[in-house]
Amino acid sequence: MSDAARETSATAQAPSVARADPGLFVRMDAGSREAKLDLVVQSMHCAGCMRRIERALGELDGVSFARANLSTKRVAVKWDPSRLKPAAIVEKLASIGFEAVPFDPKLIGALDQDEGRKLLRAMGVAGFAAANVMLLSVSVWAGLVSDMEPATRALFYWISALIALPAIAYSAQPFYRSALAALRNRQMNMDVPISLAVTLATGMSLVQTIVNAEHVYFDASITLLFFLLIGRYLDVQARNRACEAAQNLLGLRAVAATVVDADGSQRSVPVEALEPGMVVAVAAGARVPADGIVAGGISDIDTSLVTGESLPELVRPGAHVFAGTLNITAPMQVTVTARDEHSLLAEIVRLMEAAEQGRSAYVRIADRAARIYAPSVHVLALSTVLFWLAMGSGFVVAITNAIAVLIVTCPCALGLAVPVVQVVATGRLLKHGILLKAADGLERLSEVDTIVFDKTGTLTLGRPHLIDEGVSATDLSVGAALARSSRHPLSRALVESAGAKPLPVLSDIHEEPGQGLEGRLGDEIVRLGSREWVGASEFGAAAHGGPELWLRRGTARPVCFRFVDQLRPDAAETILALKALGFSIELLSGDREPAARAAAEALGIAVWRAGARPDAKIARLKELAGEGHKVLMVGDGLNDAPALRVAHVSMSPADASDISQTAADFIFQGAKLGAVVEAIEVARKSRRLVFENFALALAYNAVAIPLAFAGFVTPLIAAVAMSTSSITVTLNSLRLGRLRKASE
Repeated sequence: MSDAARETSATAQAPSVARADPGLFVRMDAGSREAKLDLVVQSMHCAGCMRRIERALGELDGVSFARANLSTKRVAVKWDPSRLKPAAIVEKLASIGFEAVPFDPKLIGALDQDEGRKLLRAMGVAGFAAANVMLLSVSVWAGLVSDMEPATRALFYWISALIALPAIAYSAQPFYRSALAALRNRQMNMDVPISLAVTLATGMSLVQTIVNAEHVYFDASITLLFFLLIGRYLDVQARNRACEAAQNLLGLRAVAATVVDADGSQRSVPVEALEPGMVVAVAAGARVPADGIVAGGISDIDTSLVTGESLPELVRPGAHVFAGTLNITAPMQVTVTARDEHSLLAEIVRLMEAAEQGRSAYVRIADRAARIYAPSVHVLALSTVLFWLAMGSGFVVAITNAIAVLIVTCPCALGLAVPVVQVVATGRLLKHGILLKAADGLERLSEVDTIVFDKTGTLTLGRPHLIDEGVSATDLSVGAALARSSRHPLSRALVESAGAKPLPVLSDIHEEPGQGLEGRLGDEIVRLGSREWVGASEFGAAAHGGPELWLRRGTARPVCFRFVDQLRPDAAETILALKALGFSIELLSGDREPAARAAAEALGIAVWRAGARPDAKIARLKELAGEGHKVLMVGDGLNDAPALRVAHVSMSPADASDISQTAADFIFQGAKLGAVVEAIEVARKSRRLVFENFALALAYNAVAIPLAFAGFVTPLIAAVAMSTSSITVTLNSLRLGRLRKASE
């Protein structure tokens, strides 16, 4: 299919979202038994729109949560399904002038693309008209100081009107539609004063043209629209780029799955139709269609999509696999354990959405400032008219200055100061495998001065590795032959260390729970397990400080297999980088003292504590907070979850326990710890950009408003100045996208 055909198809599909029953997109929260629904409101363009939407939904009986997000045009709603139907939510938004459609990852991109194309066409028309009208205006300006005849000037003005009026009627539609929808519902939004300014400037210019006055402002009207459309188009593009990474993840899913029925027959079904318990066949080179457990076959899986690891992972029956991962080596069968909307990929997208649906302190400040905009600017414009009339100036001068005030006070720059930074930062982190869950997580992370790490599974990989010092190849192969009958982590590490070489065949293998394995090699009894069970104490063999397995063949002297938990590949490099950034580093581990000491010494962490129970970790974090420190806690285990909640901000690896991931503000994927440095760099840069944006917006208003009120700013200059401030804020925010990854 050609690109044009795909584009046409996507556009044709987009309306089906609007016609879809919102009840089909409702998700149930198992914990609270509330219904959840995500909607898209394309006509939401300002903080006033967000406030109206949230207030209207809050008035519905049964709604417990309503949160609008300006950057993504998303609205998240939670309610009691026994008291409210999902259709009533959509109808309520329609009653206040907002058309809402259910969020569907497969079709919502078409809506965004359609909006972008409409804005681009409107911007093109406005830009073409503005360029031509400006050429005519320059000629008139030159003629005003020379000998241009009034008839020639009138001709130029009429030509400008013929160019500007159709262009304004077409290009201003996004603003007029939004303003009219608000006024019909007796509401105000940011587009009302914009539309008023454009209408007054155009109407006054047409009247001035009819009476052949010296000054008209068609150039101001069309130039204002051109720059406003540039800002709005950039906003749409920034939002699309921020959501692109998550949507690309969903795009890597399989489209269809091959289901294997009980009688062995196979049939193809959409991935949406898969249910837990179904068995699907996954061919070599195909993507796994759903989260599940391998039921048959041995293959290598490319899990880089989920874990960030470049090396394939060997999977056997019983291994967990995830939707979107690539089956590389051989065919296999997978038993589905989760529906499509509950897959890991879908959860990753929801984590990002949850962060974006929140509202940070910076956003709340911008919201409060923008909330008073509409009434204030109308009062200011009216005051301008009355002031100049009182000064004895004519009605035309008073209206002209009021138009300049309306234009110059547009709060686009302030409205974009925070959302664009948040969207770009969230997208930047997601592209590097870091998921932001808390709305104010970036703010809190930028304030951190102390970092506390857990050891096992955080600084280390949480996977034991054999130290083969003094172990013969024969003992290793015999131990591995026995260990492959067990799924104990140490047994699996022992088998992995033996590699692919042939192993001896043992018979009569059985496992003693909590003790170890016993088998027979020829006439010899072989045991693999704890020190006491194999009888190593009888020989005075010393115990290893870390994890260990003992092997005893017959009456021979036992052999010890010693294991260590490997540090993450870049753990030492990351700790050095964090120290260079000025952070205090501590290690709080629940592991034994020898293991904690070894890790601390290897990484150069001077302050560490072993055997720390959850209450001890919480006590230490509270102690640091009492000393005035802002602490980042990085942990992964069940025992870390309380500490993750208590810390000022927290991070957890993607392979952590579910409860730790729930408690953490950030989740990072892959085996590398450098994600901590990356997140901190992005958080600090985001904070600087937010304050820079606030300063730019406030400085612009502090200078422009008094000048416009005093009559020193024409509507054209006001249009250029206002639009330039908005574009400056947006471009300043987009600088964050060029921030290099810390590990690069």
